[in-house]
Amino acid sequence: MKHLISKEGFEKFKAEWEHLKYVERPAMINQVQAAAAEGDRSENAAYTYGRMRVREIDRRLRELDRILDGAQVVESQASDDGTVRFGATVKMKDIKTKRERTYSIVGEKEIDPLQGRISMKSPVGEALMGKKQGDQVQVQAPKGLITYEIVEVKY
Repeated sequence: MKHLISKEGFEKFKAEWEHLKYVERPAMINQVQAAAAEGDRSENAAYTYGRMRVREIDRRLRELDRILDGAQVVESQASDDGTVRFGATVKMKDIKTKRERTYSIVGEKEIDPLQGRISMKSPVGEALMGKKQGDQVQVQAPKGLITYEIVEVKY
């Protein structure tokens, strides 16, 4: 099943895959082999940790394979009419508190709310899609309905 991902997100995942595959995993394999050569493996912390770390790396590589294989890369391009769509960075202001927030609309596999990267399928993302600068959107939050004004849309 295909999922949307930004070009930047795809490149980030690809770089992580390459680093794990060609740098971290071979180094950890060497470390495990060296620890195994020391003898008794049952009480060898370096050997036990190394094997566990190789399993973690392999698990992450499989996850990255699924992400990269199922990715449909979408390059951010400004819409002709200034509407919010995948790849947009949107600055918005809470109507009541006047607090401003900035979000980038990205694919589900690359979200990072603490960095302002949200999915277009999130409540805020869904509210923003198709809107323009100056429009107001309402988002249902745990503390109630919040109304935002879109201050700026960039690509």
